[in-house]
Amino acid sequence: MSRSRQQRFEQSRHDPELVVLEGVHALKHALRFGADVVEVCSPDPEGLGRLLAGLAPDVTVPVAVDHVNPEIWEVLTRGGLPSPALAIATRPIVDLAGTVTPVTDRPVVLLDAPTHLGNVGAAVRVAAAADAAALVVIGAADPWHPRAVRAAAGLQFALPVARLDSLGPTHRPVVAMDADGTQVTEVPRGAVFAFGSERRGLSPAVRAGATLTVALPMRRGVSSLNLATAVAATLYGWGG
Repeated sequence: MSRSRQQRFEQSRHDPELVVLEGVHALKHALRFGADVVEVCSPDPEGLGRLLAGLAPDVTVPVAVDHVNPEIWEVLTRGGLPSPALAIATRPIVDLAGTVTPVTDRPVVLLDAPTHLGNVGAAVRVAAAADAAALVVIGAADPWHPRAVRAAAGLQFALPVARLDSLGPTHRPVVAMDADGTQVTEVPRGAVFAFGSERRGLSPAVRAGATLTVALPMRRGVSSLNLATAVAATLYGWGG
């Protein structure tokens, strides 16, 4: 195997300017939403072409798909993928000032110190489907990590997605989603919906900046929802 190819993919997993796309759905969505895809490889380029033609006839792969043998594929993908696509794309530059600060009707999702990259990716997928204005992660979890991108099926390219140390000033109302909040039927339009981790909940700093604390209605005895499920219930309940 070309050592340079292996190095490129390994380095790209840690490069803040690049994104590794694992699987045909991640590649499909990245292309559909304007990603700059710079390299694609597959153990079955013809099969990948047929998959894309069936799933996404609206997209075109902008580079030649490099054929790799099964042994190389296992190494590059760290054990294989369910579909024959592995790619590198340029990570978009995100200007959150253009989406978080102005007050528009479209909501912003804030994930406060999440710990599970799969949940982060699933929340991105929901936010993209619900046409949220942006998704922001506070803390160490990188929403552009390959595991998060795979869980989101590449939909990080469908809306501004970024990691911040703190939310900072915003003219949007901040709505803290918490089991100890009140159950209401309406929330301000264009809110920043803040979700804490399942284990620790919201941080004191995010709680202090909230204008309203809201609880999702749940059956008595059920303590919490999965993070992405809570995001989905909130966006489809109040975010539209």
